[in-house]
Amino acid sequence: MNAEQLKKVALGWPGTTVRCPFYPDMPVLFVGSKMFALLSTYDGVESVNLKTLPEEAWLQRETYPGAVIPGYHMNKKHWNTVLLDGRVPEPVILTMLQESYRLVWAKLTRAEREVVGELPRFEENGVEG
Repeated sequence: MNAEQLKKVALGWPGTTVRCPFYPDMPVLFVGSKMFALLSTYDGVESVNLKTLPEEAWLQRETYPGAVIPGYHMNKKHWNTVLLDGRVPEPVILTMLQESYRLVWAKLTRAEREVVGELPRFEENGVEG
């Protein structure tokens, strides 16, 4: 799975937009006014920064050492950088992307959630239902 594929999947979710608030070549996925995925490169490898629960962040890093690392230039307690080099299975990356979206969607104001729309129903295998 590469950054372009991740972007395509996420753009199918309610309220998702792509912006480049930092650099023109660094797309960031937003739900409403909050970012949930930052697409970039890390040491020359495509990567994505994703929000996660602190206890999940540690588990993901332990499960995929070297492929999931503390969020580069992010709050390392809540963000991981996932290298898109094939070491993390595609369904796992999709689940991480969905969880990031969920966590950020939940922090939107009620008014903004009403504009964005309902939280999608995600399946275990990374496919929407």
